[in-house]
Amino acid sequence: MSDAMTRAAFAAYRLAGVVAYPLIGPYVGWRASRGKEERRRLKERCGHAGRERPVSGPVVWLHAASVGETVAVMPLVQAIAADGLSIVMTTGTTTSARLVEERLADSVIHQYVPLDVQPAVTRFLDHWRPDLAIVAESEIWPLTIQELRQRHIPQLLVNARLSDRSFSRWKGTPRFAEALFENFSHVVAQSDVDGERFRILGAASVSVAGNLKADAAPLPFDSEQLARLNASLGDRPRWAAISTHPGEEEIVAAAHLALKTRHPGLCTIIVPRHVERAAAIAKILGDKGLKVARRSRGEWPEPGIDIYLGDTMGELGLVMRTTEIAFIGKSITGQGGQNPLEAAMLGTGILSGRYVQNFRDSFQRLLRNGGAQIVRDADSLSAAVDDLLSEPERRRAMASAAARTVSEMRGALDRTLGALDPYLHPLRLSVSLEQRERAGALR
Repeated sequence: MSDAMTRAAFAAYRLAGVVAYPLIGPYVGWRASRGKEERRRLKERCGHAGRERPVSGPVVWLHAASVGETVAVMPLVQAIAADGLSIVMTTGTTTSARLVEERLADSVIHQYVPLDVQPAVTRFLDHWRPDLAIVAESEIWPLTIQELRQRHIPQLLVNARLSDRSFSRWKGTPRFAEALFENFSHVVAQSDVDGERFRILGAASVSVAGNLKADAAPLPFDSEQLARLNASLGDRPRWAAISTHPGEEEIVAAAHLALKTRHPGLCTIIVPRHVERAAAIAKILGDKGLKVARRSRGEWPEPGIDIYLGDTMGELGLVMRTTEIAFIGKSITGQGGQNPLEAAMLGTGILSGRYVQNFRDSFQRLLRNGGAQIVRDADSLSAAVDDLLSEPERRRAMASAAARTVSEMRGALDRTLGALDPYLHPLRLSVSLEQRERAGALR
């Protein structure tokens, strides 16, 4: 692609956004009807602010697409806020918005990220006037990047990663990729592989800090609910399948049926990645003759229950503390895998399918330390769970190795803050100067 073609591609993208802008209202309205948008905050998707900008001082815009990215950057957000900097934090999903409100309400102003079309992005930036933009992981929005560049606002990419598929797609349009990635003042990558990929695509300044997810706090839980859940389970053997995707619940069900004769009273806990699938999952399991209890209905895994379906939001930390065995989904029928570190840091041995490209570095470390094991299908999954249930010492050694792996991976937060310091330091000085001037005026 020539430079002229690259400019034409950007112009076409911009024009397409302008043409599509009148359709945003019906589009987000349709998403709201499916529970994917907050109806009362739909205007934020068009760039209309739901809150006032802080009257004075610099503003940092930090974007995290969904729940996983939000959890990863929470310690970073809190560290930046501790310096007195105002943060407007955008996310793209209702679940991540609730998470921000629950855990970061004192540190940030939350907004839904504007769609990447000219009127929405312009309106958002005109209102918030950020002094610095920080994006988590792999969110690349061409028009937003160009708008930030034109306003001379530094752009940073943190905890950055590129999946095999994304890297291959960007490599197919090298000039277009370079025209985008060269706009990042600095990219803080998760791994050496990710760092090299960003360099190849045109990022001029890249460092490697590790995965911020390893520095995240353990998942929260309600101690009273945990005591009741453990009492309901009693001494029954149990294991969990978390972040499951379509097709994986059937595999887990088949494994459960194969295991229950060898492990009487077995309880399998399933936490689907998307809880809105819970009713369909419960029907699939019921059609196989399995007795299901659903947490969303206030049910408990009493004796006789085969499957405990964790179909509520924000309670993964609760159910994960009831077992030492966890299968991580989106890795057999799905592609890319899910974050294994949340389970690993709770001292849980990890089982996973082969397709973990999005978390390759984490799984490689877990496998190398003996904290994880790869399975291929229902038969190998049931065999692995059988071994771990039958051999407590091996199970505990695997769980210990998983927790040790997370400990070895810690430090990404400090390294990331070090990489961001040249961009945050001037903003901190501005806050300090403003505070001194205000104090002087009061005297």
